[in-house]
Amino acid sequence: MRRLKRRRKFSTSKGIIHLVFIIASILCVLPLLLVLSVSLSNESSIYKDGYHLIPKIFSLKAYEFIFSGSSPVLGAYLVTIIVTILGTLLHLYISSMLAYGLSRKEVKYTKALSFLVFFCLLFSGGLLPWYILITKYLHMKDTIIVLIFPYLVSSVNILIMKNFFKGVPDSIVEAARIDGSSEYNTFLKIVLPVSKPVLATIGLFVAVFYWNDWMTCSLFINNPKLYNLQFLLQSIMNNIAYLQGNPMLEKVGTNLPDETARMATCILAIGPIILAYPFLQKYFEKGLTIGAVKE
Repeated sequence: MRRLKRRRKFSTSKGIIHLVFIIASILCVLPLLLVLSVSLSNESSIYKDGYHLIPKIFSLKAYEFIFSGSSPVLGAYLVTIIVTILGTLLHLYISSMLAYGLSRKEVKYTKALSFLVFFCLLFSGGLLPWYILITKYLHMKDTIIVLIFPYLVSSVNILIMKNFFKGVPDSIVEAARIDGSSEYNTFLKIVLPVSKPVLATIGLFVAVFYWNDWMTCSLFINNPKLYNLQFLLQSIMNNIAYLQGNPMLEKVGTNLPDETARMATCILAIGPIILAYPFLQKYFEKGLTIGAVKE
């Protein structure tokens, strides 16, 4: 009888916990569904009936406007995808190499180098010197490289990777050296495969940053063909607001989608990056906990 009561209590408490998380998940998903519903609604029905989880009058006018010939969203998608993929891979490659070197005890001056990394975490040169360096000395303005290069190294990510690499058993590295493996080959074929949790976790954060970055494009890109998605969508919203607020173009502005277009841009901006979460979820918890533990 006591065992049965313990099992019932355990199952009841477990059910309550599951219920709480289910409710929390629903509360997180509902705003996204509302945004999707508004983006698929008719503009006049939004002003008349307000927001609804199911569109009162179904309409694709907002998406038709965004994907019209005057709004090169597909080109911006391509630029953003290229920048996100290349930027994330290069960031993980370069940052992991530096972090692995700092984690090895046999490497000289690791404390001094680690201090420099930590110093860059606390202080930066500022926006103006950064702008002058990229435009005047590196000549990266109006190139796709400028959207990738400035963020290839992050002090925070290096420190997280360093702590993770410290947890890799020295016996594995020493066995590889005895077998004649070079340091680079050991890092590439032995250390990186066992570091998937931290790489997946940091890679997801970096990918989200590259995908959502619009400030770099606004500072260094004047060529419309190199606009990324976030900057282009923001420009579309500014154009709609300008047309609606200009008395000379009042008739044109009233025919343009406003609220529905804003919600459509949100869906277009966050949709693809959400698809990456399910594939990296299994590494997420382990990467955060192990990467943050000091040896």
